[in-house]
Amino acid sequence: MANNDIYNEIQYPGPYQLAWAKFRADHVSWVCFCIVIFFIIVAIFAPLVAPYSPTEQNTDYVLLPPSWQNAGDVHFLLGTDDLGRDVLSRLIYGTQITFGLSLLVALAAMVVGLALGALAGMSRGIRASVFNHLLDTILSIPSLLLAIVIVAALGPGLFNTIWAVFLVLIPQFVHRTRIAVQNEFKKEYVTAARLDGANDFQILISSVFPNIIETIILQYSLAVSAAMLDVAALGFLGLGAQQGSPEWGAMLAGSIDLIYRASWLATLPGVTMFLCLLSVNTVGHGLRNALKQRSE
Repeated sequence: MANNDIYNEIQYPGPYQLAWAKFRADHVSWVCFCIVIFFIIVAIFAPLVAPYSPTEQNTDYVLLPPSWQNAGDVHFLLGTDDLGRDVLSRLIYGTQITFGLSLLVALAAMVVGLALGALAGMSRGIRASVFNHLLDTILSIPSLLLAIVIVAALGPGLFNTIWAVFLVLIPQFVHRTRIAVQNEFKKEYVTAARLDGANDFQILISSVFPNIIETIILQYSLAVSAAMLDVAALGFLGLGAQQGSPEWGAMLAGSIDLIYRASWLATLPGVTMFLCLLSVNTVGHGLRNALKQRSE
């Protein structure tokens, strides 16, 4: 039926609104997105959400099982560890360290990596060749091994772990951005923009970056997952967060000796990390697919 309203302009959804609608239509990605938002809220408001301090010891409730077991106590929903510390509170505070810091470190690495990758993608000649070979050499080293080497040089500790993970993630963003920028600069719309008088920086900001946003989002989700695994692995090895810290990897390391006696001490941090990693990766792939289809 024809529209008789000739005075009011019809508002059509933009490409990003269409992408958001397609993302919400993907129920699995939307559920995982809600889970990620939940983890973010928990990380921000951990001191308000946690019922106890992560270091508070309750000597009368040592190795208390989760509350749904017969020997459990409702005051300690997920039980206590060998020092009487509340497991739920430690998991909540661990969200700040393992997940929250991974988000921030990956974001900082993304900013630096995008800048370096864009410069590498627009460079030509010997400078580009040397940079690309150096980058390929760095990427040939597994990220966890490279993080261990950096922490070994800087010294153990959570602060040095964050620096190590930050330095390890940058080459990955540089590599992905360089390839994406090089591919975009070969396309016809870039040539048309140059004929209109736009320089490389203007083309990069106004044309190239909007067209590689799905690549950036996917790489960021992968970087967050890699950062979480590296932080937890270094904490598990005793090179990152030290024993007693509520970091998820350190909690796993401290529960190895008690795995047969108090299996929940190892199971709960592992399940929490698995759920967080799965949700982050699913959201990243869902956003990438939605943004990739925004022009269809």
